[in-house]
Amino acid sequence: MVIVDDHQLVSDGLGMLLDSEPDIEVCGYGRSVAEAIHLAQQADPDLVVMDFHLPDGTGLDAAIAIRRLRPDVRFVFLTRDDSVTARVAAVEAGAGAFIHKSRAASDLIEAVRQVGNGASLIPPSMIASLLSRNGEIGVKRDSLTAREREVLRLMAEGESSREIADRLGISYATVRSHIRSFDTKLGVHSKIEAVAAAREMNIID
Repeated sequence: MVIVDDHQLVSDGLGMLLDSEPDIEVCGYGRSVAEAIHLAQQADPDLVVMDFHLPDGTGLDAAIAIRRLRPDVRFVFLTRDDSVTARVAAVEAGAGAFIHKSRAASDLIEAVRQVGNGASLIPPSMIASLLSRNGEIGVKRDSLTAREREVLRLMAEGESSREIADRLGISYATVRSHIRSFDTKLGVHSKIEAVAAAREMNIID
């Protein structure tokens, strides 16, 4: 198996943890989509433990490319991103497990072992629910204008409405109008809810 995570400390720790198991062998490390593809070519892994966010793309991008080279490879997504977008990406990648980085080490070891043996730890009911919710999120995301997304990003950076108006060269009233508009579209009632919704839709980091 190989590990793909752009944080070396995390990657090294995972390697030590998993390689210490008698039935698990770590044969390579990558930090990006490009390196993950190279590893698939060179190391011929049977399983990849992969983060969702990578410097040059996502775990889904890497999984799609790797499957073209190694159709039988299995995936375990290990990430701090608990959003619907990240979970749907794991489903679309055909991952056998989605593990949050806050989970116990024993949970990851067991997931790697079970997925490596062909099991899927993502229930079909959860997959159906995720795909349905992701469709709803897509509709909301597509309803936002470019300017509304821009205002959302600046809000997430901590800018006030007047500071946003100054940065964008528009009036304070226009900023407030944009905020009312995307509040309605996203079904939120506060700045915190709006920023949280935007993060879930991957509009902002």
